[in-house]
Amino acid sequence: MLHGLAFAPAPFPAWFLPLLQGSTFGAMSWLVWRAATLRRAIWTGAAFGAGTFAVGISWIYVSLHVYAYMAAPLAALGVGLLAAYLALYPALATGVAWWLSQRPSADGASPRLASALVCVLAMAAAWTGAEWLRGVLFTGFPWLNIGYAHVDGPLRGWASLLGVYGTAFAAALTASGLAWTIAALCRRDASQRRATLRAGWPAGVAALAMLALGLAAAQWLWVRPYGSPLTVRLVQANIPLSDKFDPAQIWHGMDLHRDLAERPRGDGRPIALTVLPETAVPVFQDQLSAAAWKEWVDSAATHGGTFALGVAMRDIRADRDYYYNSVITLDGNTAPDRLVSGHVERRYDKRHLVPFGEFVPPGFRWFVDEMVMPLGDFDRGAARQKPFDIGGQYIAMNICYEDVFGEELLPAVRGGTSDPGGTILANVSNLAWFGNSLALPQHLQMSRMRVRETGRPMLRATNTGMTAAIDAQARVIGKLAPHTAAALDVTVQGTTGLTPYARTGNAPVLVLVATILAVLAGLRRTRQPKR
Repeated sequence: MLHGLAFAPAPFPAWFLPLLQGSTFGAMSWLVWRAATLRRAIWTGAAFGAGTFAVGISWIYVSLHVYAYMAAPLAALGVGLLAAYLALYPALATGVAWWLSQRPSADGASPRLASALVCVLAMAAAWTGAEWLRGVLFTGFPWLNIGYAHVDGPLRGWASLLGVYGTAFAAALTASGLAWTIAALCRRDASQRRATLRAGWPAGVAALAMLALGLAAAQWLWVRPYGSPLTVRLVQANIPLSDKFDPAQIWHGMDLHRDLAERPRGDGRPIALTVLPETAVPVFQDQLSAAAWKEWVDSAATHGGTFALGVAMRDIRADRDYYYNSVITLDGNTAPDRLVSGHVERRYDKRHLVPFGEFVPPGFRWFVDEMVMPLGDFDRGAARQKPFDIGGQYIAMNICYEDVFGEELLPAVRGGTSDPGGTILANVSNLAWFGNSLALPQHLQMSRMRVRETGRPMLRATNTGMTAAIDAQARVIGKLAPHTAAALDVTVQGTTGLTPYARTGNAPVLVLVATILAVLAGLRRTRQPKR
């Protein structure tokens, strides 16, 4: 279960997270290799995964019970079932790693363990492959990928090369390689210790190589500044979830957002961009009158810059009405009638929708019926949408947990036919569903990984936290305390240029994983005892 705490700073300092993740993963790897049977190896991975997810995603209970009013036993069952499902992926990884690490004996005796290097390569490749499967199957749930624990560690440089999955591969190989070496050093018999070290030194060298290459890659500058720094305000209104969608409280909530947006900056400098959270306007755009939208336009005119705010959009077309979870921009010159119609200059429509929140997966209507939540079946936005051109920078938007899918952010970064690509990433979220839980710092941690991968700074405007600004070196240059109503003023420098990962996405690490698994499977097959 300690492994589940390696994905957010609290209650540990950030520098400790890579050590916590590596030590617990290494211990699990050694138990898998020492397992007498495939079944035991699979159960070891399942238990490790179940403990990790039971702790790491415990915040889902808060969402189901506290905010969706689901009965406590059913909410606990929901968390347990999800943790059990997610534990299947570690179980798959450890089962494959064990099978690839065994060498059958010709005399029918128990199989023997392959070389140390084969064992650590099998574990790293199998685990990374399972992480990728978890991130794509059934719309994907890549939360608690082991690579995230290393956003601040010596392996952080792998993110710009191969993304979070490449970092996960390096983390698994390093932890398992060091575990093998430490286990050899701990042998009491001197002759056995020397023999194990002679056989296992390649695993230790591979682990040290991962660390060295990660540190070296972290020093390389893949991007360069673009344009002039942008003055930004990030609004966190801290609207209680009980009030967020309450018709009697909607107007008060929008007034609070505007009040925070209009406050003068302390140093008197003009603010070019104000980012407001997801569903800052918690109704469809055509449910507000032109007079109501004029209040937003007047607020932007008072402010003197551009507002980017979350709003649900309805597009009326010939075949049917289309519904989107969107971000739009407005300023003091925007015509209110165009806001009502949805014909805005800049707009981003969410493309990766949340199961149970923005669409109901087939077969789960009964589960949704047990919740009291404002759910809807939204439509998906295009895979590549033009970044917002504001103040000489290009703002590539994403909404809610879209920023946990790193490869999906890359099209906006790479550039299009009429823009050079996003120079700043921006995320708007409403994490009020999860209270003051681990979900908030975990989401911030994953946003920082997106910065490592792309070399782009990230802006985060949330309803309740974590609202923060992250520079191109993945440093948090400003943040607001969770569950406070405030505005964060920062100056952010956009960047251009592409990291290796931004150019290639996940393809290289997936090819690497597939190649290792195929080669190790071939070696095992060729060394089968002859009958």
